[in-house]
Amino acid sequence: MRSNNPKILIVDDDAAHRRMLNTVLSAEGYRITQVGDGQAAVAVVKADFYDLILMDLRMPRMDGLQAQQRIREISPGIPIIMMTAYASVGTAVGALKAGASDYLTKPVDIDELKILIDKVLHHHRLEQENQFLKERLGDRFKFFKIIGRGPAMSAMFETLALVAPTDATVLIDGESGTGKELVANAIHQNSPRHEQAFIKVNCAALPETLLESELFGHEKGAFTGALARKQGRFLLADRGSLFLDEIGEMSPATQAKILRVLQEKEFQPVGADRTIKVDVRLIAATNKDLPAEIAAGAFREDLYYRLNVVQLTVPPLRQRREDIPLLADHFLRHYAEKNHRLIKGFTPLALDLLMRYEWPGNVRELENIIERAVILTRGDIVTASELPEALRSLQGNDEQFRGVQIKPAQTLKESEKQMILKTLDLTGGNRTRAAQILEISRRSLQLKLKEYGIR
Repeated sequence: MRSNNPKILIVDDDAAHRRMLNTVLSAEGYRITQVGDGQAAVAVVKADFYDLILMDLRMPRMDGLQAQQRIREISPGIPIIMMTAYASVGTAVGALKAGASDYLTKPVDIDELKILIDKVLHHHRLEQENQFLKERLGDRFKFFKIIGRGPAMSAMFETLALVAPTDATVLIDGESGTGKELVANAIHQNSPRHEQAFIKVNCAALPETLLESELFGHEKGAFTGALARKQGRFLLADRGSLFLDEIGEMSPATQAKILRVLQEKEFQPVGADRTIKVDVRLIAATNKDLPAEIAAGAFREDLYYRLNVVQLTVPPLRQRREDIPLLADHFLRHYAEKNHRLIKGFTPLALDLLMRYEWPGNVRELENIIERAVILTRGDIVTASELPEALRSLQGNDEQFRGVQIKPAQTLKESEKQMILKTLDLTGGNRTRAAQILEISRRSLQLKLKEYGIR
């Protein structure tokens, strides 16, 4: 029996089908309510709360699409799984675009139904936890695409909520690809300066001479190629925020000028004999160990202390693996929509490989891999085959398959049989899940089992 006993509403005009679903799902520990059409579904949703709705697409009086629209007006957060005959899959896709969580084709495969309900409820619970955290930090705090729910990210969110409304200088550190720019943007957007400019400079992308000109501007004729006066980023960010990314790459000479701006609130354009006063909030980021850079004489200690009024550390992805399913699903939905693809999720094996990989490139690497998988996927589920070799190679280290004894003289057919039986054992006999892990169709698995004399 499930500890929290989620409530499921079954909506289907086929009474026999409703009874079958009720029997199967009640045995799984769900609390079931069943109605025969869309109008009745709308009425019971008005009167009670449900964790999930399992709804037929074609019904008299009010069909599934109409009922979905009405239910969304009453309770927008309820996940809905549509059930439809194969001939109506196109209409089910329309339901997905209108907000349904997923769909199943009739006749419903019971194993697939159980897995899908579990997946949708789990995803919905993660979204609710993330939303609860955001609400706890205040309705006005906006996260701007920062996704996370684990302890490391929760601690960072709480610090963000405290520092953003102030005018304090912030130093963000973390490995490349962790999302430091998103954090800087969240600080600005939740500050009193949010209606003013948020100006970004990548200090590693420009040579020293150009960086100084970019930051402070220059006068006409200040150097070869300076054909006109140019405003610098500090002036453009006046009354707003300036984000200096990879500040650890900045030369000592430019560091000294940044220190002066922080101390005096003024700067001198290149080639000018005048100073300009500015009111700028500075946010800096680095993937370097600045104390080590100070010890090596590569970074100014006084500038470090000026920057490090508040320090925020963005954890690497390998230290917040609990966020990988949320991030992977977010990127999957984004790139599936961008590329006009209908992709429902990941096979258990593919998701397992994403969870076990070390992610040296962090969130940026995960995003790139999911975008690539969306483009390469032929079906509606991302499998391990669409993941890079670096992830697929982890299958060879999988502890759970060590019980499979493959002998040099063993035939391929015998090895295949052992792998299939071992996978079935690991899934507790769940054939749909075993087929997903093995990345074959359920029918192919059934034919193999029949060949082995297993019914």
